[in-house]
Amino acid sequence: MAVGACHCEMCRRWTGSALIGVTVPTEDVVWSGEVSVIQSSDWAERGFCARCGSGLYFRVTREGQWFGKTELPIGIFDDADGFEMTNEIYIDHKPDSFAYAGEGRRLLTRQDCVERFGVLEGGGPED
Repeated sequence: MAVGACHCEMCRRWTGSALIGVTVPTEDVVWSGEVSVIQSSDWAERGFCARCGSGLYFRVTREGQWFGKTELPIGIFDDADGFEMTNEIYIDHKPDSFAYAGEGRRLLTRQDCVERFGVLEGGGPED
């Protein structure tokens, strides 16, 4: 299954690094226990475990191309093996102190993301 990394400032602060996650249809996600939600921008929300505070998901809440999809950090899976990193976004915001192994990923800058995923215009992580 494909995963991607987001290096935007908000994801780095939320995860302490980059958000490395897998995108799934929201209707395919079922939670047990109490999930707390914060509207992290005017177009997205983040969910976390109300008991331990672990980050559980990122979800676009504004209608458009990414509405109805949920980004799950691979750290919440009991077995995170078998994923393949296929893209990195906000690559121009990645700290120079780390890099991921492997090649062939699609690399998008912040401007690339704004152009490709119009939802980020106005109210995005760095606005």
